[in-house]
Amino acid sequence: MDPDQLKEHLRFAAELGVTGVSRDPVWHTAELGVGSRFASNIADKAAGSAQTADRTAESTGSRISEMTPDPKLIQIARDPVEALAAVRADIGDCTRCKLHTLGRTQIVFGVGNPNADLMFVGEAPGADEDVQGIPFVGRAGQLLTKIIEAIDLKREDVYIANVIKCRPPQNRNPEPDEVETCEPFLFQQIDVIKPKVIVALGKFGAQTLLRTLDPISRLRGRVFDYRGAKLIPTFHPAYLLRNPSSKREVWEDMKLVRSLLKS
Repeated sequence: MDPDQLKEHLRFAAELGVTGVSRDPVWHTAELGVGSRFASNIADKAAGSAQTADRTAESTGSRISEMTPDPKLIQIARDPVEALAAVRADIGDCTRCKLHTLGRTQIVFGVGNPNADLMFVGEAPGADEDVQGIPFVGRAGQLLTKIIEAIDLKREDVYIANVIKCRPPQNRNPEPDEVETCEPFLFQQIDVIKPKVIVALGKFGAQTLLRTLDPISRLRGRVFDYRGAKLIPTFHPAYLLRNPSSKREVWEDMKLVRSLLKS
């Protein structure tokens, strides 16, 4: 397909309401429902057959995957508000991993500005977050709000999410199968928001995103390239509540964040 044909093909898909495409195989599975819902949307609006809709989605995905190195989600038509709403709707009342049987109350998706330049990523919801459905609302969340304000931003200016969307029992660390199941949704959030800077909060969040076993003490203070953003690991606010002396290091990290946001 030549560039002009591809352009028209993508425009057509966008007009039919396609939010994005991915090379991730789960995109096309019924379990996550993304591919099936978009295909159905195309079929309804174009009054075509289901086979035609599937070919449209698959063709678009294959062409784009040939043109780009590693997109998990490529925005075509909709704004970030609608795109995030689509991701949240796709998660639904999730039963994909065992956490839904282990006492979680609800999904804790994410909160904040869909156009944020700064995004914070934590580990998983705690008890307060599980009740309210909002990340970082407990004591650690209150401290995070103060950290955000220390660099002259407000909580509503940034976006806050977790690697895992359900509370693990007794706030244990998420297990590998839970991370594998849930982190694609975080990747979609990042790719929709397109922040300039991502702050990974705590050992687990940083190690998971960076695929490393290095301790947070070795990771913090450094800048990593990550999905089109600059990623800075730092201590988790909950850790600071137990170790107030480490606030100095977090302040240094946040000054680096502020510098990157202004550059």
